[in-house]
Amino acid sequence: MKKKRTIFWVATTIIILWEGVMPLSTLLFAPQQATVGTKPLGYPDYFAYTLIICKVLGVIAISFPKIPAKLTEWAYAGLTFNLIFAFISHAYVDKNIGFMLMPLVVLGILAVSYIYNRKIQTNG
Repeated sequence: MKKKRTIFWVATTIIILWEGVMPLSTLLFAPQQATVGTKPLGYPDYFAYTLIICKVLGVIAISFPKIPAKLTEWAYAGLTFNLIFAFISHAYVDKNIGFMLMPLVVLGILAVSYIYNRKIQTNG
């Protein structure tokens, strides 16, 4: 059981840092950089701010064990959709392989977090 929790928390911590702390710190400490990732893809500025808020809320939902399971499931789904659409956006707009692969790598880590979260929940 300890191994499962360790794997879950390592994966989840990476997600917390990548999908929560980095975007929020950008918004708070370098707001002029908040739209750097979305503007070249053709998205309006408000989309970047909304995305940051949703990512932070999703990360909070998967980080706290006392959050209801349905909310946690929705948070995982939202983060998954975000990463899939990031891949699609980069594939169609800038075709930069590095920008295309990064969301897929993070999606893999998110999948590990989700799988081990489920294992912990079902086994106690």
